Amino acid sequence: MTPLGTTPRPPYFAVVFTSLRAEDDEEGYGAAAERMLELAAAQPGYFGVESVRGADGVGITVSYWESLEAIRLWRRHLEHVAVQEQGRAKWYSSYRLRVCRVEYDNAFA
Repeated sequence: MTPLGTTPRPPYFAVVFTSLRAEDDEEGYGAAAERMLELAAAQPGYFGVESVRGADGVGITVSYWESLEAIRLWRRHLEHVAVQEQGRAKWYSSYRLRVCRVEYDNAFA
């Protein structure tokens, strides 16, 4: 998998998830994060993801989607909902979620 997401010509949508990790259950978090990447990749309208986390626990994950409806369906996926609940309960001390419409996309490879 390339570290940079592959996206089509705009317009498309980006979901920006910025989070501050709590300091417990690293193993459970890693397994859940991997599973969410697998599940998201199987969803209709999913294009890719880019994710980084700093040593200070701040992370930014951007996933790319075809439509707002594809994002809504992903947000309601039962396994994803369960992991969201775990995240609020034990993995994140805070987070912010933003949904953006991408109008322009330029790449250098």
